Amino acid sequence: MKDAAPVTIHLKDYTPFGWQLSDVHLTFHLAPKSTRVVSKIHFAPNPEAPAQDFFLHGEQLTLIRAAIDGVEVTPEVTEDGLRCAVPDGPFLWECEVEIAPADNTALEGLYMSSGMYCTQCEAEGFRKITYYPDRPDVMSVFTVRVEGDLPVLLSNGNSVKRGDGFAEWHDPWPKPAYLFALVAGDLVNFPDSFITMNGRKVKLNIWVRPGDEGKCAFGMEALKKSMRWDEDVYGREYDLDVFNIVAVDDFNMGAMENKGLNVFNSSCVLASPETSTDDNFERIESIIAHEYFHNWTGNRVTCRDWFQLCLKEGLTVFRDQQFTKDIRSAPVKRIDDVASLRGRQFPEDQGPLAHPVRPESFQEINNFYTATVYDKGAEVIGMLKTLVGDEAYAKALNLYFDRHDGDAATIEDWLKVFEDTTGRDLAQFKRWYSQAGTPRVTVTEDWADGTYTLTFAQTTPPTPGQTDKAPQVIPMAVGLLNPNGDEVLPTRVLEITEETQSFSFDGLAARPVPSINRGFSAPVVLDRDSTPEERAFLLAHDTDPVNRWEASFLLGRDCLFAMITENTGPDVAWLDGLERVLRDRDLDPAFRAMMMGWPSQAEMAQVLFERGVTPDPDAIFAAQETLTQFKAERWADLLPGLAAEGTVDAAYKPDAEQSGKRALGSAVLALTSRLDGGKAAQAQFERADNMTLQLSALVQLVRAGKDQDALAAFEAQWRKDRLVMDKWFGLQVGATAPDNVVPRAKALTQHADFDWKNPNRFRAVLGAMAMNHAGFHRKDGAGYRLLTDWLIKLDDLNPQTTARMCSAFQTWKRYDADRQALVQEQLERLRDKPKLSRDTAEMVARILGA
Repeated sequence: MKDAAPVTIHLKDYTPFGWQLSDVHLTFHLAPKSTRVVSKIHFAPNPEAPAQDFFLHGEQLTLIRAAIDGVEVTPEVTEDGLRCAVPDGPFLWECEVEIAPADNTALEGLYMSSGMYCTQCEAEGFRKITYYPDRPDVMSVFTVRVEGDLPVLLSNGNSVKRGDGFAEWHDPWPKPAYLFALVAGDLVNFPDSFITMNGRKVKLNIWVRPGDEGKCAFGMEALKKSMRWDEDVYGREYDLDVFNIVAVDDFNMGAMENKGLNVFNSSCVLASPETSTDDNFERIESIIAHEYFHNWTGNRVTCRDWFQLCLKEGLTVFRDQQFTKDIRSAPVKRIDDVASLRGRQFPEDQGPLAHPVRPESFQEINNFYTATVYDKGAEVIGMLKTLVGDEAYAKALNLYFDRHDGDAATIEDWLKVFEDTTGRDLAQFKRWYSQAGTPRVTVTEDWADGTYTLTFAQTTPPTPGQTDKAPQVIPMAVGLLNPNGDEVLPTRVLEITEETQSFSFDGLAARPVPSINRGFSAPVVLDRDSTPEERAFLLAHDTDPVNRWEASFLLGRDCLFAMITENTGPDVAWLDGLERVLRDRDLDPAFRAMMMGWPSQAEMAQVLFERGVTPDPDAIFAAQETLTQFKAERWADLLPGLAAEGTVDAAYKPDAEQSGKRALGSAVLALTSRLDGGKAAQAQFERADNMTLQLSALVQLVRAGKDQDALAAFEAQWRKDRLVMDKWFGLQVGATAPDNVVPRAKALTQHADFDWKNPNRFRAVLGAMAMNHAGFHRKDGAGYRLLTDWLIKLDDLNPQTTARMCSAFQTWKRYDADRQALVQEQLERLRDKPKLSRDTAEMVARILGA
C-alpha cells in the first residue's frame, strides 16, 4: 500500500487564508514519548480572503482537546489536519495535542538528537507540532513557554521569564510558523556580544554539547563579521536582544534561520584547526552569514507562498556570496561559484528535474530546495544588479525593506521596487523566474574596415512541461584585447534582449580577441568557434580572472574530449601555457590552485553527451588518469617550487592568505604523489598539525593505494569525533579507484560507527559513492543497486534525505542502453516500494519521466 495519491499544488491557485492571527501562545510540556503542546491563538476573519472552511494543518498529532472561546468543540480530524465550525467574528482557539519527539526520525517538526529536543519547521514541519495554518503568509507574534527538566530551554525572540523547570520567550516580530524554533537540552554556551550601529548591545551565544566549546570561536567571529557587514553594506541592523545558534548532530540540511534561534547542522558551525579543513572554515563562515542575513531577507520580509522560495533563498545566497568576496578573494570566490553552478545546477537544468527558479507547481515542496532555487536564483539577482548598477540596486533594496517589512512578498513585489526605483520595465527580465533551462548563446563575429561586430543568438532548450521559450534579457559583459595582449575595450555590459542581436565596435586598428561573458555575467552556455590558439592567448593575457580560468577550463575540456574520442595524447601547448600561469608568483596561490583543475568526470560525461557521443565512465576516468600522470611528469621540475610556495610556516589561521597557500600545496601534492608513490603524502600525514594537511595527505594515500596504515591511524585518533569521522568515511569512498568504490562503500555500511539514521553519516558513504562517477556507474549496476537498497530502507524513516539522494540518478538517460536499463530497474524497484513517501515518489516519477 502506498501513501494517498499525491496532490499537485499550483501557483495560479493561491488563495489567502481566511483568518488573521493577532498572537500565538504555545506551551510545551516536554517528554520524549509524550510531549504535550497547548496552543492559544486569537483568530479574526481576513477581509481580503474569500469564504472558506476553517482548516488547520496537522500531521501525526494526537488531539487531546480543542475549544473555541472556552467552549470545547469536536473538530473533524483527518490525516492532514482538522476542520471546525467557527464564529463569524474574532475568537480564541485553544488546542492541546500530544506528540512523540523520540519517534520522529524524519527530523521534521519537534524531534530528538542525542538527548536534545530540537525543531526543523521549514518548509512544513510545524504541522507536526500542533494544529495550525502552516503556510508562510500567515504571520503572528509568538509567546512560548517551555517546560522540562533539561537545563537549557530555548525558543525564538527575547527571554522574558525563567524559573525552575521552565522558560518563556517572546518574539515581537510577526513570523510564519516555518520560522518557529525550540531547543532544549544539556547544553553549554559560548558567549559574546555585539554593539549595533545604533549602540544597542546584543547578546550572542553558540550552544553546543559539553566538550564542543573549543570549536565555537571561529563561528562566533563569523557571526560578528556578518552582523557588521550587513550594517555596512545593506544598512540592516539586528532587531532582538539576543541571537542564539545551536549545533545539532542530526539535521537534514545545513542550517535554519529561525528568528533569533538559528539551528545548525554541527558540521556547519563547529570548527578547530585540528578537526576542520580550510574548506570547512570557509563553508562555516558562509553558512553563518547566510542564515544571519536571512534575518532581513527571509524573516522580516518573508515569502507569500512556497513558490516564492527563491525570493528569500536566491537573494540571501547572493548576499552571502558578496560577503565572502569582500572578506576573502573576490576572483577565487566567483570562480568557485561558477564551478559549483555548472557542476550542480546546469545538470539539473538539462535533465528531468529541471524547473523554473519560481516553479509553477509542486507536489512536495521539500523537493524544490534545489540548486536552481538557490544558486541560479542568486545568479538572477546578480544579473539584475549588473543591469541597474550598484547605486540603483542599493536604492531598490532600501525600498524593498521599507515597503515590505513584516510582509509576505512575491517575485512581483521584488521586481516592482526595481521598476519604481529605475523606471525600467522588467517584464522580459521576469522570464528568468518563469522559464526553466540554461540558455545557450551562439556567438559569431565579423571584422571589416576597423569595425568588429559580435552577433549573439539565444535559445533555451525544451524542459519538462516547457517547450517554446521566449528570449530573455541577458547581460553579457564583454572586453576586447589587441593582438599584443593589451586591452583595447574595457569591460562593457551588452544587453541582449532579442533572439538574434548584433553589437559593433568601431575605430579599431586591428582585429581584436574578444573576452565574452566576463565574470560569468550571465548563467548561460556560450557556443562560439574559437581556436585553441585564441584560448591560449586569453589564458595568457585576459584581464578578467574568471575568463582566464575559463580559457584553461575549455582547453582542458577539449583536450580530454580528444583523448577520449580520438585516443590522442594530452595537449602540450595548453599545459605549457598553464605552466606559465603557475610560475607567476604575482598571482594569488588560491587562483593558481584553481587553474590546476579541469572538468570533472560528470562534466565530461555531459560534454560528450551534448556532442553526440555516449559517455563511457571508464574511458573518462582513464583519460583523466592519463592526463594527471602526464602533468605530473611534465611539471616535475616545477612542483618543488610550487610546493614551497604552498607551505605555511606561521601558526595556523583559516584566513584567505594561508588557505590559498595550502590549496596550492594540496594541488601540488596530488601530482607529486603520482611520481613518488605517496612518499610525500605519507610524510605530510605524519607531521600534519592541522586537518587541512592531514586530510589532503590521506586522500592522496587512498588514491595511491597506500592507505591501510594511515586510515587505521586516523580512525584511532579521531574515532570519538563524529564530524571528523564523517570525513574518514567519505574520503575512503570518494577517493578510491572505481572498481573498489562499491565494495568499500558496502563494507563501510557494516562498520560499527555507520549510523545510517544520521544524515551526515549516510551522505558521507552513500553520497560519496554516488559522486564517484566511474565507481557509481559500474557496468554491472552494483552502485545503482547498493544506493537503491539503502534508499528503500531510509525512506521509511527520513523521506527528505531519501528524496534528495535520488538526484544521483537524474542524468541516467545520457549513458548507454545497458546502464539505462540497470538504472530504470532500480528506479522502478524504488517506485514500487510499499508506502513510498510523497517526497521520494515525486522525485522518482520525475526522473523516470525523463
